[in-house]
Amino acid sequence: MSKQNIKLGNKSGGVLGQLLTHFSLLICFSFFLLLTSCRPSPQYQDHYNIPGTAWDAGYQPLFHFSIDDTAAAYQLFLLIRHTDAYPFSNIWVAMDSKAPGDTTWGRARVEIPLAAPSGQWLGRGAGELWEQKVPITTPSRPAFFAKRGEYTVRLSHDMRRNPLPEVLTIGLRLEKLPPFRKE
Repeated sequence: MSKQNIKLGNKSGGVLGQLLTHFSLLICFSFFLLLTSCRPSPQYQDHYNIPGTAWDAGYQPLFHFSIDDTAAAYQLFLLIRHTDAYPFSNIWVAMDSKAPGDTTWGRARVEIPLAAPSGQWLGRGAGELWEQKVPITTPSRPAFFAKRGEYTVRLSHDMRRNPLPEVLTIGLRLEKLPPFRKE
């Protein structure tokens, strides 16, 4: 009886070795697709670093995004990164918005909870840094945009303390929601 050797990982590339290499590449590629397909891709996302990690009320970053589909529903998120030395459990944000062709700004005042009643920070933490993606609108109460074109949103903090310490970044994210299906 003769022995047959199966060589794996050799430079001559045995059939079984090539199959395992292709199979492992296929598994890695499938895993990558699974990870990237689980997250909704934003229609728009941007953030600004807060100068000196103290948000002055006069620092009002502008966010510009285009809307092409006026029939779609959208979800807005505030993105905020702060340290664990931030002195409050919430932040009040003034959101000014302007539609395409408008000359006046509309204003909404939004309270963003940053900590649970127990004092535990919400969101994701890494060491002393905390990051949150807080919904401003929800899928059950989405945002709709009446006009096509470029919208502008201006953010400022609306807190009594100024400047507001330990705020690192502030941002805005816009996600297009899937169409509602009647069954």
